[in-house]
Amino acid sequence: MIILFHKPYGVLSQFTPEHGSKWSTLAEFGFPPNVYPIGRLDADSEGMLLLSDEKGQTGQLLHPETGHPRTYLVQVEGIITEKACLRLETGVIIQGHQTLPATVTRLIHEPSIEPRVPPIRFRLNVPTSWIELEITEGKNRQVRRMTAAVGFPTLRLLRIRIGGLVLGDLRPGQWRILTDRDRSLLRRKS
Repeated sequence: MIILFHKPYGVLSQFTPEHGSKWSTLAEFGFPPNVYPIGRLDADSEGMLLLSDEKGQTGQLLHPETGHPRTYLVQVEGIITEKACLRLETGVIIQGHQTLPATVTRLIHEPSIEPRVPPIRFRLNVPTSWIELEITEGKNRQVRRMTAAVGFPTLRLLRIRIGGLVLGDLRPGQWRILTDRDRSLLRRKS
């Protein structure tokens, strides 16, 4: 079984709480027994998180060599430039590592998504903008480090797609078991 979960802001991608942490865990969402997260999203990131009770799913779906793209909506501080987008597309150096090429689309309008709870910080004199970013690797805090490397820090990050499977209309905190059709979409590479 593979589960599609819309992970809300403030939830760790694990079942065991961390001592002294302010974040909640996956244990609060009523998942079936013996599932584990496939990959992760940081507590301050939102969106599509997969869980499974099937061994080997992590390597099949998330290893860069398998090339399953992951797509994110990213709100950044400032109005992102074409030059910054081009740098993201060709790869940037983060923590001594050259990121693989990415696909970047500047969004003209703010995406139609639920407001984050709590909302992002608001600064009257600093505008924000949105991009859609697709990558095939997922190093620790990679998207945040990539946008910071080009001068546009990430304010909000929402994973909306893995392979051909989209988050769709699941609300934060909701989950569902994937159908056979969903599984075929998940394994699609483009």
